[in-house]
Amino acid sequence: MRKFLDRASKLYYEGTPLLSDEEFDLLALKHNYTTVGYEVTDAIQHTYQMYSLQKCFDLDKAPLDISDCIVSPKLDGAAISLLYIDGNLELALTRGDGVQGRDITNKMKELVSNTISHKGVVQVTGEVVAPSTIPNSRNYASGALNLKDLEEFRKRDITFVAYGLQPSVYSTYYEDMLSLWQDEILVATKADVSSFPQDGIVYRVDNNNKYALLGHTSKHPRGAFALKSQAQGVETTLIDVVWQLGKSGVVSPVAILDPVLVGDATVSRATLHNIEYIRDLNLEIGCQVEIIRSGEIIPRVVRRLG
Repeated sequence: MRKFLDRASKLYYEGTPLLSDEEFDLLALKHNYTTVGYEVTDAIQHTYQMYSLQKCFDLDKAPLDISDCIVSPKLDGAAISLLYIDGNLELALTRGDGVQGRDITNKMKELVSNTISHKGVVQVTGEVVAPSTIPNSRNYASGALNLKDLEEFRKRDITFVAYGLQPSVYSTYYEDMLSLWQDEILVATKADVSSFPQDGIVYRVDNNNKYALLGHTSKHPRGAFALKSQAQGVETTLIDVVWQLGKSGVVSPVAILDPVLVGDATVSRATLHNIEYIRDLNLEIGCQVEIIRSGEIIPRVVRRLG
C-alpha cells in the first residue's frame, strides 16, 4: 500500500491526481501514511521549508485553542513559493517535496506583483488556483505551471492567493497578510475566494511569537491545522473481481460488489487500481470491504473489514 500511496502522492503534486482528496485522506488515515510531496530532479531549495498542515476531522479535538486562531479557506490548487529580495521578485518555485521545488520564476512574473514593499529577504507562500467551474480545476492550475510556452500560460485562467509570509514582519499573522494585500497580492484571509475549489478550513495562531514558539514537527507547523471532512465509508461484500480494458489501453481490476447505497447512488462496481493494490488490502472473494464515493468520482475500495 505504501508504494501505491507514494505514487498517488507524486501524481497529486504533479497535478494529475490518481485519487480525490477525500479518498487519499481516508487511505492515508487507514494506513498511517504521512509522507508529503515528491522528489524533484531539477530542484532548487526553498529559502524556508514549505510544510504541510496537520489534518483534523473533528473541531472538538482540535490541536489548538481556536480562539487564538485566524480562520481562512484551504484552497485546492498548486502550492508555490515566491522569494522577494529587497522588494523584487527573484525566484518562484513549485512546492516539490517542501524542501526544494522546480523553478517557475518566468511564469509567476506574469501572474503576481513583481515588487512588494518588504525589504530584505522574504518568502511568500500560496496557492495557484483556477475557478471551480473549470473541469478538473486543480489539474488545470498545476498543468499551467508545467507549460513551456509563456503565451499559452498567459491564456490560462489562474490566480495566485497567498497564505504565508516568512519571516514574519509584524506581530500578528493578520497584519502580515494585510501587508501583502496592500501590495496588491491576494491573500486567503481577505480575498473573496468562493469561486475557487476548497478542501477544508485553515486555523492558524494569530500571534506570530506564539506561533514561532510552538515550532514544527518534521512535517507540520504546530501552530496551524486544517479542518477537513472525512469521507464516510460503506460496508459491503466483494462478490468477484473482473478485469477490464480502459480507454488508455491499460487493463485494470474492478470489484463486483453486493449492491449498496452510497450517498445517492447504488454501487455494485468499484475500482481496484492494480494487482498490487489487491494484495496490499489482502482482498479475497467473499470478504467484507469498505467503499467510498466522493461527488461523481468512481467508487473505490479502501480497505478490507473482515
